Amino acid sequence: MILIGLGSNIEGPWGSPQMCLKKALEMLDSGPVRLVAASSIILTAPFGKTDQPDFANAVARVESGLGAAELMAFLHGIEAQAGRVRAERWGPRTLDLDLLDLDGRIQAADPILPHPGIAERAFVLGPIAEIAPDWRHPVTGERVGEMLGRL
Repeated sequence: MILIGLGSNIEGPWGSPQMCLKKALEMLDSGPVRLVAASSIILTAPFGKTDQPDFANAVARVESGLGAAELMAFLHGIEAQAGRVRAERWGPRTLDLDLLDLDGRIQAADPILPHPGIAERAFVLGPIAEIAPDWRHPVTGERVGEMLGRL
């Protein structure tokens, strides 16, 4: 199971944050990637840097034969098309695509898998629970519902 986190909180070439996520989901169903399921889009307070607009967030479940590095390059290409500029950590963005889990792989090198911080982020766990309720954290083995229940 491959899980991709989506987030946006400023307008870009694809329009509003919600429109941007919808376009990104379309692009996650093209080329070497096939969209299996997408969560609802939720609005959440910013994480880390709080003096910015709220985020539109979602999670996509996809299939792909790409490896981690190739999949990250594919995601970065979508971000670039959406006008993503990497100016500051946790800052405003037109689109952020995070590789959350790649078939349960655990790796410490770039990209780090599973994505660090999943267990502390309700804006990630809630959408995962919606589309993959049986998902377990690859390191801890905890179910998504257990982690969500602690938050």
